[in-house]
Amino acid sequence: MYPAYLEHPWIREGGEASDKPIDSAVLSRMKQFRAMNKLKKLALKVIAENLSQDEIQGLKQMFTNIDTDNSGTITYEELKTGLARLGSKLTEAEVKQLMEAADVDGDGTIDYIEFITATMHRHKLERDEHLYKAFQYFDTDNSGFITMDELESAMKNYGMGDEDTIKEIISEVDTDNDGRINYEEFCAMMRSGTQQQPGGKLF
Repeated sequence: MYPAYLEHPWIREGGEASDKPIDSAVLSRMKQFRAMNKLKKLALKVIAENLSQDEIQGLKQMFTNIDTDNSGTITYEELKTGLARLGSKLTEAEVKQLMEAADVDGDGTIDYIEFITATMHRHKLERDEHLYKAFQYFDTDNSGFITMDELESAMKNYGMGDEDTIKEIISEVDTDNDGRINYEEFCAMMRSGTQQQPGGKLF
């Protein structure tokens, strides 16, 4: 059973978005997203791109409500105004931190997929088929491992592949220290921080 707050209409699968103040769980997911390493953010973005419309209803409406000029992207001002309109009491500094976290490609705005990535239900993302698809996106030669080169090339595509970050991710996720990430290690990283694990780190 999921905690009661996961039954809120913003969060519940198939739940309708309402005009009620933004739920603390939606904001807490954005804050959780902020703490993740770049590989996890990128993997979630890959998963978000493959979700069906049914899986993201409610969040789509919320994006449209915040994107007041209908440009398809959310600016800092739109996010600040939109969150306040939805009942959020975040400070400007907190909104800025959320903005920077959700802006995975670093272009200064949050596009639709980035918004969905930062706000969707985490338990939806932990389904095996989603995780496997995301792993395959990185494992371009189908070797069953994500190598340093594969990680670098995927991250450079998103303008976030500096060498130190890549080394840091490998050393953080590669628990058997063979210099690459296998599927089991990838799943452990993706599932960390979303359920109560003794001593589990929030990546």
